[in-house]
Amino acid sequence: MDQQDNQITDLFVIGGGINGCGIARDAAGRGLSVTLAEMNDLASATSSASTKLFHGGLRYLEYFEFRLVREALIERETLLRAMPHISWPMRFVLPYHDDMRFDSETPTSRLLSTVMPWMRGRRPAWLIRFGLFLYDHLGGRKILPGTSSLNLRSAPEGAPLQDKFETAYEYSDCWIEDSRLVVLNARDAESRGATIMVRTEVTSAERVDDVWHVTIRDQDSGETRITRAKMLINAGGPWVGDIIQSKIHVKSREGVRLVRGSHIVTRKLYDHDKCYFFQGEDGRIIFAIPYEQDFTLIGTTDQDHTDPSVPPVCTEVEQDYLCAFATKYFAQPVTREDIVWTYSGVRPLYDDGASSATAATRDYTLKVDAQGGAPVLNVFGGKITTYRRLAESALEKVAEHFPDLPGPWTAGVALPGGDFPVDGAQNLVDGLLADYAFLEPVWAARLIRAYGTEARTLLGDAKDVADLGEDFGASLTAREVAWLMDKEYARKAEDVVWRRNKLGLRLTADQIVRIGKWMEQQVQLEKTA
Repeated sequence: MDQQDNQITDLFVIGGGINGCGIARDAAGRGLSVTLAEMNDLASATSSASTKLFHGGLRYLEYFEFRLVREALIERETLLRAMPHISWPMRFVLPYHDDMRFDSETPTSRLLSTVMPWMRGRRPAWLIRFGLFLYDHLGGRKILPGTSSLNLRSAPEGAPLQDKFETAYEYSDCWIEDSRLVVLNARDAESRGATIMVRTEVTSAERVDDVWHVTIRDQDSGETRITRAKMLINAGGPWVGDIIQSKIHVKSREGVRLVRGSHIVTRKLYDHDKCYFFQGEDGRIIFAIPYEQDFTLIGTTDQDHTDPSVPPVCTEVEQDYLCAFATKYFAQPVTREDIVWTYSGVRPLYDDGASSATAATRDYTLKVDAQGGAPVLNVFGGKITTYRRLAESALEKVAEHFPDLPGPWTAGVALPGGDFPVDGAQNLVDGLLADYAFLEPVWAARLIRAYGTEARTLLGDAKDVADLGEDFGASLTAREVAWLMDKEYARKAEDVVWRRNKLGLRLTADQIVRIGKWMEQQVQLEKTA
């Protein structure tokens, strides 16, 4: 018989992606008792496989999704203030020339084709300028600069591009370290009383006397137990539909559309720090983004993905597509030989019946089922930029079942390490270099961009590199890995080098194996202590 917890928690959250962790943080901050279970590592699926942007979604204006774009644009600056270590402003360059044609079936393109048939297949310059005007003004910018024009013949941003591109529009959006965002939300939730469990799978849940009885299994030990909750939050991402059907067995008319988004990381293709926004002949867009100092990130694709249990991979076809897409803009062709890494994730979009994966809405839908007793909230869709607003909307639904629940509180409240001004990262880097003479500038910048003001706590009283323990390479030391295990739920080497940071791009396979063995030794030492 499974062991049963004596206490009943208010909320049990299934899923340790950005939506689950964002909801857990908001709920814990309002005084609810919260338990969250993630069957793998935090951010191990969709939330670590994004294009790493806080953005309004310029292309969504073509689908008339003005509410979604406005909400996302407002959120950019709200989030910047709360996490200036893992998010920062970035300028985006949109090259344009008159001969560009697109096979697009957006509502905007259909309207243009009807009113002005000669415009079929084109996004005229005036339409782009109008879209950027809306983009600048829908969200009430206070921090980010507005749109400007570039002469690519003279501007350095034109140097990597083909000569046919003479003009570009430059606008603002933001970078985000996506998987770190998830972890920091989980940490903040835990600091406010939530229980965060990783590598813990929900195998089933049933309503018993108006309470959810949730059976969970520890993935490492295989042990199972039952925990009880007044309300269930299904934030399972790609598995949200599977959880509804096979784990909690509730009826739902809502569906999820799984869309695979793949990215390639190449050698560094240009020297400046701005992102390119490229428009394709098929009506799609991709970004080319400076990545981890020495690389360029290119993505994404949109392909339907039928089964969440099948791990998404960037196929050879997708790699060729992204290379060919970028080559239509860059002066030097982008080839498969330039690729150093690929990654792919599955977006759990709300199924709105759109004709293509590209056209499917990125908005979120929240549905509560309380017909069978204890309520369950199912989370469909969403995008990383609006995760905090999604969490607030989820708590509005929760509040219907928990009277006198306090109101929203998360806007602008700093995540761990983010308690410094938006433009203050370099000052923190300079401070580390002054106080820790053994640090190199790139190392100090990496620590600040990962841990913010907590970088000092991590380094502690270290006087030289030897004080930080074993050196695993690429500036990763035993003290940092211990921090990630103790503070940030890391259990395996891949958690460290591909989600808590991206040092997997710089470490060898043998070095990563050595990290894993060291982590296993620490777990054994803790068990025998």
